[in-house]
Amino acid sequence: MEPILKAERISKSFPGVQAVNDVSFDLRRGEIMALIGENGAGKSTLMQILGGGQRADTGQITLDGESLEFASANDALHAGIAMVFQELSLVGSLSIAENIYANRQPVGRLNNIHWRQLYQQTRDVLHRFNLDLDPATPVKRLVMGQQQILEILKAITSEPKVLILDEPTSSLTPAEADDLFKNVRALQAQGMTFIYITHKLSEVFELADRVMVMRDGKKIGVRDISEVNENDLVSMMVGREIGDIYGVLSSESPTGEEYFRIEGFTYRQTFQDISLELHRGEILGLAGLVGAGRTELARSIFGIAPKDEGRVEMEGKRIEIKRPQDAIKHGIAYLTEDRKAQGLFLDMGLSDNFIAPILKMFTGKTGFLNFDKVETHAVTQIHNYNIATPSTKQKVMNLSGGNQQKSMIAMWMGSQPKVVIFDEPTRGVDVGARFEIYQKLRELTSEGVGILLISSELPELIGLCDRILVMHQGRITGEVQQRDFTEELIMTYAAGVKN
Repeated sequence: MEPILKAERISKSFPGVQAVNDVSFDLRRGEIMALIGENGAGKSTLMQILGGGQRADTGQITLDGESLEFASANDALHAGIAMVFQELSLVGSLSIAENIYANRQPVGRLNNIHWRQLYQQTRDVLHRFNLDLDPATPVKRLVMGQQQILEILKAITSEPKVLILDEPTSSLTPAEADDLFKNVRALQAQGMTFIYITHKLSEVFELADRVMVMRDGKKIGVRDISEVNENDLVSMMVGREIGDIYGVLSSESPTGEEYFRIEGFTYRQTFQDISLELHRGEILGLAGLVGAGRTELARSIFGIAPKDEGRVEMEGKRIEIKRPQDAIKHGIAYLTEDRKAQGLFLDMGLSDNFIAPILKMFTGKTGFLNFDKVETHAVTQIHNYNIATPSTKQKVMNLSGGNQQKSMIAMWMGSQPKVVIFDEPTRGVDVGARFEIYQKLRELTSEGVGILLISSELPELIGLCDRILVMHQGRITGEVQQRDFTEELIMTYAAGVKN
């Protein structure tokens, strides 16, 4: 199959980091090539160079036999390369139609927008993903998964020769992901070529023709899908063998006593009459489709979001949680699904982030910070959580996704919580970092900490949890014991088919 794109000896460095190191590869016309590697391997930087978001220090890009240089993503788009970035670029105050067709709206001779035509075009493209949405709806009213689909549709409608998708299913439900795969295959059949970045190895084998593996900024190899299995790819990515990624499962019935309980949690139409109990050393899963109310419930427990009714008990005593400080005081930690926007102070250093929930532990009688104590704590957390950073002062925004996630865990574990609520703990995290995070979860439970785990990945819930509660439209529709774990059973509860 003839190459449509060639990248030759691409290199890119940032201060103190060689992000991409002498990488060459070709992309065959009409193929889907997966690109995988640990966070920090250089995948996104390499693709940003191809998509015009970054300029290479050295190297050459050839598209359809023509040597190209891009000063911007717009240059790359005009040449025929579009990229859907992991970070959304939509404008929340603009409508769905205005976002999808930004700078490409149908206009008349006086440059006036033909709104009826624009909205009809938008309805047609939304229909491809089974989205029944009003094209005039402001994007800020949509949930994360819907916004992710709009970002993809925005790129697809530009009809590029090469479409780069960076973790496109990170915020999608299984049904939405299936719709994406169907559209990708349909576009491939029409001649479009794809580079597909993902941490989900199952997607590699479901979708790709070939796979390229990167590690430490270098290309480790390119393989036909028929030549490899998951273990081969993991070994190429991390440079070592990884065994059972989820660790050792606990016994079917938690041995620890019940020590945390919520009863009757209700908030308008978001969630109704939710009760659950947590045992010491237990991982309790919370499954459900997007919009089931899981995150809203977690935020309400922690005091971020309101509730109309509900009580919380810790170790047999009722406690009042009206704000996050109350939850922290009682030993509850909440790790948000959106680490960049809500979980971390990106423009601050690691040491500042680590002490954010527990400032009082590092201040003296005068109220001033003890900087030696702060530094010692930061060094300890970096070591304990294996965070790759040149310094405790490194800004969190400059870390890879996996290291940012481990930093958020280190930040909250410094508060020595009794109950930890993890919301999507491994979203956008590579297999090596996942392994380390799962090990930390096991360590916490061995110390008697109870974990409420919210995840959209059923294999993750099944691999980690002692019990799983399933939510549908704001209510708990089922409880599944470890001996009964199957994806099919959990999905029947999540879809409201069984209760």
